Amino acid sequence: MKNEDKYFTTTSFSLAVFLFAKGFELVNINRLEGQKRASFIFANRLDSEELIHEFNFAKEDEEIVKVDARKLFYASKLLKEKLYQNNN
Repeated sequence: MKNEDKYFTTTSFSLAVFLFAKGFELVNINRLEGQKRASFIFANRLDSEELIHEFNFAKEDEEIVKVDARKLFYASKLLKEKLYQNNN
């Protein structure tokens, strides 16, 4: 596996929360210079492409995109905490 294939990066907070709640390993958060945005860097997995595609295009009641609400809220809370930690 090439080095660039080891990681997946997104600037979408909602996608980052979904992937984190699905158990993806968060490698780093980079603040984008001069912007109020960040990129979330995850370790790539074999199912990365499929989950990202399904997140964007699946019907809301499809099993693959369902996440326990507590996991989703917890993932959102943790990512926000990490994002604000990196801001200091």
